[in-house]
Amino acid sequence: MSLSLRRSLPALVGAVALTLGLPAAASATSSVPTAVMNPCGFYETGSDAFYNHCTGDGSHVVIKVRVAFGPDFERCVAPGRTWLGSAKKIQSAHYVGRTC
Repeated sequence: MSLSLRRSLPALVGAVALTLGLPAAASATSSVPTAVMNPCGFYETGSDAFYNHCTGDGSHVVIKVRVAFGPDFERCVAPGRTWLGSAKKIQSAHYVGRTC
């Protein structure tokens, strides 16, 4: 094998591996933003507060919502994302351990 072929062969193999690996990497990261944008439980965006009840059984659960300058309250939430109010007003929310 010539010296120039020995030097270029690893580069060629690396380029092929990188090219073949990109579609798998792209598809793996395409689902990440959805999970990050809608995590389970309480989360805030820049302006809004949400509770995402992640379940596969269709259950409705009671959460306690902590309010900054007002009384806290309980709310029954269905599976999926529930808007709780302004992120300035809502401090947090958590599952209280019972269904509704």
